[in-house]
Amino acid sequence: MFYYLEGKLFLPELSTAVIDCGGVGYKLTISGTTRSAISLKVGQTVKLYTYLSVREDAMELFGFFEEEELTAFTQLISVSGVGPKAAIAILSVLSVEQLNRAVLTGDAKSISRAQGVGAKIAARVVLELKDKLAKALGVSAEDLPDAPPESGVQALSDALNALMVLGYTRGEATAALKKIDPAGKSTEDLIKEGLKLLAKG
Repeated sequence: MFYYLEGKLFLPELSTAVIDCGGVGYKLTISGTTRSAISLKVGQTVKLYTYLSVREDAMELFGFFEEEELTAFTQLISVSGVGPKAAIAILSVLSVEQLNRAVLTGDAKSISRAQGVGAKIAARVVLELKDKLAKALGVSAEDLPDAPPESGVQALSDALNALMVLGYTRGEATAALKKIDPAGKSTEDLIKEGLKLLAKG
């Protein structure tokens, strides 16, 4: 129904934004990430991308400063057991980039830091979104760097995905990981070493 709203911004509450569009104030529930992005724009014209949640007893608008966050929100609520409130809670503790990295690396613990999101729900987010996200980012088996032991394949795959989420190309990430001996290293170790190599150029 609504894709975005553009108008003068008011922030009456911590998790609420009001957009005045031609004299009509639209109340939107927002994440901590969006609030941080718009907190200095009170009284100014802003654009928020929206999602309308319709239930039997209520309708609620959710607002997002970036389209990427709206996309992440719709992906989250597609997960069984994750409603709009839980999705907003997750996006309040993790940026889109951090959420993508957590999903791709299987880091359910970071997701479970969100208020009202337990370990089981966090694990379900990882389980149901990992393949979808990898496909959306265009990651395939061919993109994986050469890996010797089978036990190291998953760690290398997860590290590659995480580096791509952080903005590096497949080629850059693969080239960096190929220079690292993966033996005995965790995904986090591979990511850290990969970032060091990439920073050196």
